[in-house]
Amino acid sequence: MICANLAAVRKNIAAAAERCGRDPGEIELLAVSKHMDVDAVREAWQCGQHLFGENFVQEAGDKIARLDPGITWHFIGHLQSNKAAAAARLFHMIETVDRLKVAAALDRHALRLGRVLDILVQVNTGLEKQKSGVAPEHAGQFLKELATLTCLRVRGLMTMPPYSPDPEHSRPFFKLLKELAEDLRAQKLFADNVHVILSMGMSNDFAVAVEEGSTLVRIGTAIFGERT
Repeated sequence: MICANLAAVRKNIAAAAERCGRDPGEIELLAVSKHMDVDAVREAWQCGQHLFGENFVQEAGDKIARLDPGITWHFIGHLQSNKAAAAARLFHMIETVDRLKVAAALDRHALRLGRVLDILVQVNTGLEKQKSGVAPEHAGQFLKELATLTCLRVRGLMTMPPYSPDPEHSRPFFKLLKELAEDLRAQKLFADNVHVILSMGMSNDFAVAVEEGSTLVRIGTAIFGERT
């Protein structure tokens, strides 16, 4: 079932890319494996899925210790500064950086580990009070502050638009993130201003996200089914 679901999602990503004249190879698929057991993740890995996202540091640590070291792990949940040490050790990328306190903690622990840690800045494109993320108008200043840290590499932006059962309702928020990224790219505020990562799009709206420029989609339910 997981293999079939992965194949269907990849096919839909490719179709969305082709509709807007994009190369499907530009878009990475991240399998959101929170609350999924090790066997489910291993099955997805055996079906050729190499990139996984977790929302909780402790849950991820338990899985990472039991799974193939070749898997790439992104943290996609809300990160507290007291979890920064474990996050800096466990993950290849932190997608949800939105506070200088957390960024400084990650930088400090990455330095201790002797590594450079890739991050994305989470942007609250819908300005929702219940969601994390910097406001779009503050993103440029935040990236300038992050540039003072030595062991973090800002690779791009991430967003979660306001939920709607209609994926078209997500389009303006994806468009906003793309436009913001282009502005920040022009200011040379990313570590790599040629290949800027835009993490946007989930199971219900990833096709729209791809049409609006996403380079990384985060898919859970469409791959693993509903969580219990």
